[in-house]
Amino acid sequence: MGNYYLAIDIGASSGRHILGSIEDGKIVLEEIYRFENGMVEKNGHLCWNHERTFKEILAGIKKCKEIGKIPTSMSIDTWGVDFALLDENDKLLGDTVGYRDSRTKGMDEEVYKIIPEKELYARTGIQYAIFNTIYQLMAVKKEHPEQMEQAKAMLTTPDYFQFLLTGVKMQEYTMATTGQLINPKTFDWDYELIDMLGYNKEIFQKVQMPGTSVGHFTKEIQDQVGFDCEVVLCGSHDTASAVLAVPANDDDFLYISSGTWSLMGIEKKEADCSAASQKANLTNEGGYDKRYRYLKNIMGLWMIQSVRHELDDKYSFAELCDMASKCDDFPSRVAANDDCFLAPKSMIEEIQRYCRDTNQPVPTTPGELSVVIYKSLAQCYAQTAKEIEEITGRTYSRIHVIGGGSNAVYLNELTAKETGKEVHCGPGEATAIGNIVAQMIKAGDFASVEEARTCIYNSFGVKKYVSK
Repeated sequence: MGNYYLAIDIGASSGRHILGSIEDGKIVLEEIYRFENGMVEKNGHLCWNHERTFKEILAGIKKCKEIGKIPTSMSIDTWGVDFALLDENDKLLGDTVGYRDSRTKGMDEEVYKIIPEKELYARTGIQYAIFNTIYQLMAVKKEHPEQMEQAKAMLTTPDYFQFLLTGVKMQEYTMATTGQLINPKTFDWDYELIDMLGYNKEIFQKVQMPGTSVGHFTKEIQDQVGFDCEVVLCGSHDTASAVLAVPANDDDFLYISSGTWSLMGIEKKEADCSAASQKANLTNEGGYDKRYRYLKNIMGLWMIQSVRHELDDKYSFAELCDMASKCDDFPSRVAANDDCFLAPKSMIEEIQRYCRDTNQPVPTTPGELSVVIYKSLAQCYAQTAKEIEEITGRTYSRIHVIGGGSNAVYLNELTAKETGKEVHCGPGEATAIGNIVAQMIKAGDFASVEEARTCIYNSFGVKKYVSK
């Protein structure tokens, strides 16, 4: 038996501990622990409960000891943009407010008073999103200037948890890029921009690439979990890890990392910070091996997840897909990326209001609501594919759908139909696989990204959908 590698993959709604190993030349995964995650209302804001999450992280690590599978290394990936501020005693300053909170309302305008939006994009190559770290920090500066003054460190979510495990403060590159404060040419913080905005540049830690060793568990953590382990940086923005797991080695494809968010794009060796790229609201997020994830954020399965939850979770996603297909001729569509769907009190009511306001039939049944969401998403995918092809001056023959949404058969069929492209689906556990593969490359199990991706294809395969 070879080495075990532990991926702790924490999403906006749940977290998983997944062990990976190589058996008979194939990557084998084993989920050993799962926990719920989500934002809670606290002091008038939507916040993450980092104390509870860290307890869950430790509980899952202990599980490795219980089942006798001690990992050689481990790594954590999460969603992007969110962070923790630490004081001089390394304690949390204020609440860990989440990206769906409304505190950033108007903060884009405050930033643009200092640096125009076009100039900001030209410097960072990162698409506008009201929840980006740059706007969240402006909200802290405006609402709680004392926190900005007292802060001695700013750590993104995975960096913070890895600090709690090792005592080492470090900031991982792919995650840092999501905040809109990284220079895409130097792969480091844009300190001139940070100074212009009045943020204390001392709180920004050294940027390191995936594959870097953070350190080993502290003695205290070793005592709690029963063993020592090296903590390694993966592409700790979950999409960076997911894209590493795309099972292809050519460049004739678009990808969709499909989960709570749908991230659709291509891999590039150079950032495109042009005005045309900005107009299309495409982004140049950091990827493994200094590659760029040239992509667009699309609302994704958040809408169907929210509707399912409002229906008391009594239908599986497969059942919702089936009900949607039976309502296939229901005509209404919504703009899936509209801000009104970001954090509504009721997703069902928001979809109905949108249809009513645009003089479309109002969906009422679970099937009608689902078909509106899935067809709207597929249309958004087709539009995004067209934008990327226009800007890059080339066409792509297929789309690789990875992540949990790759199992949504009805959506995959719609995507093939709307885009006119082959849709290749899988692996579903792309983020955990990419997390583990980054560790395996560091350990020497794979000599290159290409070798790892070939193994991913051979280990998990793909399902194909074609336009009918």
